[in-house]
Amino acid sequence: MEKPWSGRFTQKTDAFVEEFTESVSFDKTLAPYDIAQDIAHVKTLQKAGILSQEEAERLIKELKKIKEEIEEGRFEWRKELEDVHMNIEAKLTERLGELGKKLHTARSRNDQVTTDERLYLKDQIREIRKLLSDLRRRLVLLAEMSVDIIMPSYTHLQRAQPIRASFYFLAYREAFLKDDERFLDLYRRTDELTLGSGAVAGVDFPLDRFLTAEELGFNRVSRNAMFATAERDFIAEFLFVCALTAQHLSRLAEDLILWNTDEFGFVELPDKLCTGSSIMPQKKNPDVLELIRAKTGRLYGNLIALLTVLKALPMAYNRDLQEDKEPLFDTVKTIKDILKGMTLILGELKLKRERLSSVSGNLLLITDLANYLVEKGVPFREAHRIAGNVVSYLLSEKKTLEEMSTEEFKRFSEKFGDDVKRTLTPEHSTDKKRTYGGTSREAILKMIEVAKIEEGL
Repeated sequence: MEKPWSGRFTQKTDAFVEEFTESVSFDKTLAPYDIAQDIAHVKTLQKAGILSQEEAERLIKELKKIKEEIEEGRFEWRKELEDVHMNIEAKLTERLGELGKKLHTARSRNDQVTTDERLYLKDQIREIRKLLSDLRRRLVLLAEMSVDIIMPSYTHLQRAQPIRASFYFLAYREAFLKDDERFLDLYRRTDELTLGSGAVAGVDFPLDRFLTAEELGFNRVSRNAMFATAERDFIAEFLFVCALTAQHLSRLAEDLILWNTDEFGFVELPDKLCTGSSIMPQKKNPDVLELIRAKTGRLYGNLIALLTVLKALPMAYNRDLQEDKEPLFDTVKTIKDILKGMTLILGELKLKRERLSSVSGNLLLITDLANYLVEKGVPFREAHRIAGNVVSYLLSEKKTLEEMSTEEFKRFSEKFGDDVKRTLTPEHSTDKKRTYGGTSREAILKMIEVAKIEEGL
């Protein structure tokens, strides 16, 4: 079969060029969306008087048959036809003759492909947001069951201050809630019809692009044909939001990997979501979490790959933009897989309450000691110095804060009273954090109540 652009050429396309430039091996993923826009375009051409009603009906009927063949795996994809668009159009022309050749009137593959991609991404964003919702619901349920577990928090991977375990799970819920907001915001920018832009300058026929937008479910219509066919910002932004979401998943995975070690012993992972060693019988490896952590780098790579393609392209369309699809399709699959994996892990995560609650016998309450002095009128910087002296004393004497007597406290400041020991408890420490967003029991219960309403629990 001749190429659709072969009229200008005097030589047959080299086999290497056909193999090197083809994209149908991966862009056939867009086939359902390509046929949807074909059907919408037919209706627009009919309204513009370019197709008769009878012609439009025949085209739509045949397009629906082709769609069924693709869905059932009976459609033959041909690399020499380059891409998904030309494969479908060639099949249509093979069956309908000259009528099939009318389908491409008033459009270019330049506006055709970006319309396909936007339709595809709208569906994928909706699916990813559902997966994010499932993950957040798991986190809320974990938070609800761990309100009364007081555990250490960490900064610089060193114990910092006591928190309620639910506070930790709600922190990650906040991260994934922000991710969801970014996907929703991106959806609005993706929800724009570009079909009808032609190759670069618009088209010469009276197309009702607003009709096409309505047929395809787009909320608005692009305003500049040159920008519409040249930009892939919506894909780059999608790759970025996915990379950021994966970063949150990777950090959570790292925490759980550490917490699952004997050294921490905070959690236990379900057997069915772990693997073993081929040589060490005792091993129970957190492979799902490790792969979530690793695949985050893969998503970063996809983002950088596309940004590099885009960074120096002259306006408008260039064939370089064919390289947007493989990073896109790979990112879609990967982000879905790692969201599902983390949701499965959290759904069967076992919290080891005794180890999580091991907040005594260490220096977690030293900040509370400084704040105690502030409440007695000591300037914070002076209170900080005094509390630091207490730390030095404890380390040299190999004692814990709980083991200090009131008399020992008074050696460091006359402001220490008989009530100092009563205030230095994990419960008192957490429940003093009553500010909005803090880790007090009262604040957390309110957070969980709001989260359950927002997540439909």
